Amino acid sequence: MKAHDLSVTLSKLTDKKVPVFLWGAPGIGKSSIVKQIAQKKDIGFIDLRLALMDPTDLKGIPFYDRDAHQALWAPPAFLPKDGEGILFLDELNSAPPSVQASAYQLILDRRVGEYELPDGWAIVAAGNREGDKGVTYKMGAPLANRFVHFEMDISVEDWCDWAYQNNIDESIIGYISYKNEHLFTFDAKNLEKSFATPRSWEYVDKVLKSEIDASVLLETISGAISKEVAVGYLSFKKVQNKLPNIEDILNSGEAEYPQEADVLHALSVGLVSAVLRDVDALDNVLKYSLNLKGEFSVKVVQDLQRNSVSMEHSAVFKEWVEKFAYLLA
Repeated sequence: MKAHDLSVTLSKLTDKKVPVFLWGAPGIGKSSIVKQIAQKKDIGFIDLRLALMDPTDLKGIPFYDRDAHQALWAPPAFLPKDGEGILFLDELNSAPPSVQASAYQLILDRRVGEYELPDGWAIVAAGNREGDKGVTYKMGAPLANRFVHFEMDISVEDWCDWAYQNNIDESIIGYISYKNEHLFTFDAKNLEKSFATPRSWEYVDKVLKSEIDASVLLETISGAISKEVAVGYLSFKKVQNKLPNIEDILNSGEAEYPQEADVLHALSVGLVSAVLRDVDALDNVLKYSLNLKGEFSVKVVQDLQRNSVSMEHSAVFKEWVEKFAYLLA
């Protein structure tokens, strides 16, 4: 399931406190999507990495109660005590079976030892697939049956929408739009340590913003997304020098029109980013796009619409629809 559809579905299921398990390859944003749901709902979010825990970390430590003359379990402080939120059990199938057994009780009965999960909290778990070259343990059928299972797919469109909203460098968005297959290059059979994922592209963005010396830029980025992908990305980044003056387009709707596909990909991303920063530039961007190659003009408008930019009020947009309606059919 794509990230957008998964986010909508998860939001509704967590409202009903239905336990959900997210399957997917490493680095595709499983934990991020759950955290974003909690942020949108303005509720709590607790991320527990079960692969790093012992059984007593969840169940607590036993102690002797002198008054009751019995042994009790002291619940861990990191579990929620009240309010609403999402308890995220990450790497559940990477946890040893003994830890999974403690989690099973928490998921099944919403309690473990002396601890009981507050009614306002939902449980979401996640893990990598068994073929993803990570350490995993087979999940027992009784535990698996307590979840609604989803496999998270990679969607370039969803990632680009996220990247626009989170101010990811325009050259990265442009490159992924141009070279879709380089958003995610993980191969379980490949022995190379670095590979491209949505998470590692976010690292590339941070590398660029750290302003490290150009002489080590290729080597540094290669450490995040592999040398092959890094060479392709940096070659693409150089086409930004061939872009028409974006400010001219924003101010007058006029500028030269490039013809190279890689330059057009970079330009379309730049135009979308500019409108997202200043929606008053919409009419001039639409005016310019009237003479842009059709597929790229459509890309600009569709990316803006996916980012909630309203343009039905624009007279230029009506002209745009008349010209490119055949591409939208």
